[in-house]
Amino acid sequence: MTVGDEKFYRARVTKRVEFAPDLWMIRIQPGGEFKFVPGQYATLGVEHDGKRTERPYSIASAPFENEIEFFFELVPEGALTPRLYKLQPGDELLMRRIPKGKFTLDTESGRKHHLLVSTVTGVAPFVSFVRTLSRDWKEGRFDGSHQLYLLNGASRPWEFGYKEELNRFDAELPWFKYVPTVSRPWDHADWPGEIGRADDVLRKYADHWELDATNTTAYLCGHPDMIANSKAILKRRGFVDRTAIKEEIYWIPAK
Repeated sequence: MTVGDEKFYRARVTKRVEFAPDLWMIRIQPGGEFKFVPGQYATLGVEHDGKRTERPYSIASAPFENEIEFFFELVPEGALTPRLYKLQPGDELLMRRIPKGKFTLDTESGRKHHLLVSTVTGVAPFVSFVRTLSRDWKEGRFDGSHQLYLLNGASRPWEFGYKEELNRFDAELPWFKYVPTVSRPWDHADWPGEIGRADDVLRKYADHWELDATNTTAYLCGHPDMIANSKAILKRRGFVDRTAIKEEIYWIPAK
């Protein structure tokens, strides 16, 4: 790497886990101080052919962890993920020193319920939320007064990179509920859980958990269609306050 720019760290991959042929997780050692708030993203980059390609990626790890974790989906024609896909432990990549993003937990509005809706890799910022609050709760810094409800949509069961961890949190944390839902169940007769896209089951669970615009902030992360559909459903339910719905779109669909 030839970057002499003070804006970047030369980060190093320390761990890689494959969830599926096109889904994987890496942990990186940033190579310097990197302070972020759960829900923020880091900008990663790779140098090639004299150019630098960068993209933002939500952080899955919690701020107290000593490495930064990311959950990727391979986009075969993408500008960066095919290059990130080749990285193995020990390899270097660039990371901007400053995290960005405002997709953070709303603790100011007075709404104590938080409806988290994601598709596949869009679960990453919510993993960061729950890891952070779990530690804070166990150490007495969080009193459990905020309730988190996570709907995690995927086409197939192997696309839930964090299902075991989130199920474990659901079992042990009284303030956290987790529902993974599969939209192509006909290929997976042994799938025991919820079926349908995340936005298909949104009404059902909002009713079940008694979530409405007076008590809930909604967070939508991942596929643009899911976000558009979920926003329309929530607006019909009265979520009209500009601060009541937060969104993190993972790509802009082609016109």
